[in-house]
Amino acid sequence: MHRRTVLALAMFTGLTAPSMALAADDTIKIGLLATFEGPFTVLGEDGERGAMTAVAEMNGTVGGKKIEIVKGSSDASPDSAVRAARKLVEQDGVKVLVGPLSGDEGLAVKDYAKTQPNVTFINGTSAAQDTTLRNPAENFFRFSTDGAQWMAGLGTYAFKDKGYKKVATVAEDYSFPYTQVFGFMAEFCKAGGHVPSKSWVPIGNKDFSSVIAAIPEGVDAIYVALGGADAVNFLTQYQQSGGTAPLIGGSITVDQTVLTSKGKLKDVLKGTPSAGPTADTNDAPAWKAFVEAYKKQPGAFPSPSLFAHGYYVDMKATLLGLDQVGGDVSDGGKKLREALSKLSFDTPTGKVSLDKNRNAIADIFLTEVTEGADGNLLNKLVKVVPQVNQTLGIPEDEFMKLGAVNRDNPSCP
Repeated sequence: MHRRTVLALAMFTGLTAPSMALAADDTIKIGLLATFEGPFTVLGEDGERGAMTAVAEMNGTVGGKKIEIVKGSSDASPDSAVRAARKLVEQDGVKVLVGPLSGDEGLAVKDYAKTQPNVTFINGTSAAQDTTLRNPAENFFRFSTDGAQWMAGLGTYAFKDKGYKKVATVAEDYSFPYTQVFGFMAEFCKAGGHVPSKSWVPIGNKDFSSVIAAIPEGVDAIYVALGGADAVNFLTQYQQSGGTAPLIGGSITVDQTVLTSKGKLKDVLKGTPSAGPTADTNDAPAWKAFVEAYKKQPGAFPSPSLFAHGYYVDMKATLLGLDQVGGDVSDGGKKLREALSKLSFDTPTGKVSLDKNRNAIADIFLTEVTEGADGNLLNKLVKVVPQVNQTLGIPEDEFMKLGAVNRDNPSCP
């Protein structure tokens, strides 16, 4: 277990590690799977802060039992995520697992969940559409919405309010960015916009010169769906190349994990519209209270990233479900999964409930990057899109006919 987690639990429970072992019957063990390795390490660390904020909110106990967090680490690859999940379940003995963080990881862990019917899996922030939309696992729950839902409102805003008619895209080459591009284009193409080129790059790419050179001349804007170090590298190199086209941000491209980076990329990002599950300038009392609670976590950003928010929401749902069943998962988690299926609660960003595939319906926030009074970049709230479902308000049979998200779908050249 990570030293910080042990210390945090000791603080919540007043127990040292040996005494926790002696009190095992009074303990509920929860696996926490996130990316603590690779280019998304910063994202995983903030996801942990969010999860631990929810644990702290419950004073380290649930259903009369003390909470023990057992960490599993991945590097954003599906193999590493399954390997970490397998260790948590089959060696550490967790019956409840919260995670993973990234898109392909979620698809892989969903498939692994089908082999462990007595274990309950609750998502971290993994946001690939088909983790829940197609061939879902009955014991996998997502209270944090998917990447297409996060784009609600952005395509229309870019076309009608910004006046962008022709947009190129640059995104990482895996399921989550496919889902984000799908969500953006679903509205943008319907409004009359065109996407003449899509560039897909591997996670961990260092040199974006060929990608930047391939962006067609004459586009009105570039939609960028890159995360962590990839986003920082692209934005820095784009600025250094003299690129001047305005940007449209994927949710994690303008997240606090990127906005807090140093350098001239700040100048590139100001004014960038985006959308996602959070907005830094949200003045709702529940959001402000969450920000203050989050800031008590070691190493916290000035404002929670969407990873902190997502892990908080999913951990909070986990704890609310466990509380309803008195922390009892001795029936293979059947009662817990029944409770989770019916769970609806108020989060820092509004009400969340689940659809029949156990995927969240929640509010989404349209934003623009702005500079705060302290010089830090923030996502300024422009508009709230209420209670977005996984089919983006389209009847399910019509939505399914749009086909699965991939590199080529959708298309409007």
